Amino acid sequence: MPKPRVDLYTLRPLFLGNLDSDMALDETQNSSSVRLRPGARIGVVASTYHGELIDAMVRAARKELEAAGLAPKDLIVLSAPGAFELPLVARELARREDIDAVIAFGLVLKGETEHDRHISRAVAHACMDIGFQTGTPALFGVLTCNTVEQARARALSVEEGGIQNKGREVARACLEVLRGLDLARNLPTSGTRFSRMGDAESVTVFDTTKDQDDLS
Repeated sequence: MPKPRVDLYTLRPLFLGNLDSDMALDETQNSSSVRLRPGARIGVVASTYHGELIDAMVRAARKELEAAGLAPKDLIVLSAPGAFELPLVARELARREDIDAVIAFGLVLKGETEHDRHISRAVAHACMDIGFQTGTPALFGVLTCNTVEQARARALSVEEGGIQNKGREVARACLEVLRGLDLARNLPTSGTRFSRMGDAESVTVFDTTKDQDDLS
């Protein structure tokens, strides 16, 4: 039974307007537009395989989440020996009532066989299933690369010699998923209709005492 989430974070600005304008994955922004409310807790499960790269992603994620208002003590970081073991630990975190989202960080490198494809596919599907089963989002932060050089370019921040900073990217995606879930779970019930006007979302509240034919 999915656990309810109510009022965990706030939007900046606080209105249902132009939701696409402040998408968290916009790399030109210094931080996400989502602000977490006090008491939110996020779990991270980090593989120890190529730990220096995974640690870099965890650091970047921590920086992004704390910039969004997460208290340092409310980021729970646990380890797993490899990518394949990430979902099991992530599921236990997701089952907790005091955890609002989980991020799984790992690395799967291409080998001589197709072992990497089976591992990465299994972990991706497992993370998706965790979200469906618990109602707690489980973000897939596992790099699937051909070489260590590719992994470094993706895992490290620009300051550390990387290019893509996947830790920050996954953390921003986590914030956006939480925002989307909060909007979906707290939409007004019957009597309120949503309509798109231009590029902005507007909320129109109808008088439900009138016949439906009278609404325009």
